[in-house]
Amino acid sequence: MDLFQALILGLVEGLTEYLPVSSTGHLLLAQRIMGIASSDAADAFAICIQAGAILAVLGLYRKRVGQMAVGMLGRDPDGRRLALNILAAFIPAAVLGFILEKTIKKFLFGGNEWGLWPVVAAWFVGGAAILAVSFFKKRNADRKGLTLDALTVRMAVVVGVAQCLAMWPGVSRSLITIVGGLLVGLSLPAAVEFSFLLGALTLSAATAYDALKHGREMLEAFGPAPLAVGFLAAWVSAVLAVKWMVGYLNKHGMDIFGWYRVALAIVVAVWLLKGIPS
Repeated sequence: MDLFQALILGLVEGLTEYLPVSSTGHLLLAQRIMGIASSDAADAFAICIQAGAILAVLGLYRKRVGQMAVGMLGRDPDGRRLALNILAAFIPAAVLGFILEKTIKKFLFGGNEWGLWPVVAAWFVGGAAILAVSFFKKRNADRKGLTLDALTVRMAVVVGVAQCLAMWPGVSRSLITIVGGLLVGLSLPAAVEFSFLLGALTLSAATAYDALKHGREMLEAFGPAPLAVGFLAAWVSAVLAVKWMVGYLNKHGMDIFGWYRVALAIVVAVWLLKGIPS
């Protein structure tokens, strides 16, 4: 992997990690287009550069993060409640991910016999789901959702169970947790914020796990320079993507992401059907 490829992967990671379009699916597609073969080292690289996106959210939501830190010290009940809710939402995916890691990588990632088809299917179904949820919200526009302070542990666990679906590449962790938040009654801004904060913990755990398991293999294959470039690119692009997304969703809703996913699924499906290696 050269520095230009690392830059592209970092930009793709940062721009798509918190948008409901699936960063994993986009990274797998980008790797195939650039001729980067599927391997434990390549998968670890894609996961480890998530640290840049994590840093972006921690910086943008530093007040909330600080509130949770103070809360865990017993000095802010709302911060403590939010921290415990995030932990409760994190546990289902952490447990299931640990149990099913090998199965997921064997059957659902791009190096298997089905190639990118599982990702294409998830893009299409996820896009249709966004459009359906958006239609429902427009039909019930008078309903005001709950704020993040009103979230209960039970509601957080429901979002956490939904997050497990994002283990299928192409589903999008951001999408499924935002939709999960909406389904338990949160307002769109609250669901987005909870998704981002939950993502910071979930992605941190995944990054640390893969770095410990395949970090040496990744560094031997690619070296430290591509990793540094990918990290920085992911950080900068994630800051821009998150700021844009928060402002856009508050004004326009999620429809654009649904149409984008459906269109991308159709384009990539045609590409694969024409015989391009998947």
